[in-house]
Amino acid sequence: MTKYLISFPARAMDVPAEDFAAVGEAAHQVIREAKAAGVYVFGGGINGGGAPLMVAADGRTTNDTYPQTKEFDGGFCVLQLPSREAAIAWAAKIAQACRCSQELREFGDDPES
Repeated sequence: MTKYLISFPARAMDVPAEDFAAVGEAAHQVIREAKAAGVYVFGGGINGGGAPLMVAADGRTTNDTYPQTKEFDGGFCVLQLPSREAAIAWAAKIAQACRCSQELREFGDDPES
């Protein structure tokens, strides 16, 4: 089984305020389905109120981020699935619930994790 990251940036979820509660419930329903299927690992949303912090090897910190990750600010989940096709199917369910496309990435195999 392979772990897959399914995610989207916050700006991709352009939902009218009056629909936000329904979209949230639809997304939670997909997550409940993934949990019931035994494929859910973890997920959530990046806290937009907390600025990213870079931590160096010596423990020094700076209020910064890698330039390519400045827009990593939306929602995500990690699912453990038997195939890429299964991951695409779950990503489509999440895309439908959230009303925005999802990015799908496969984790590399690491026997220690």
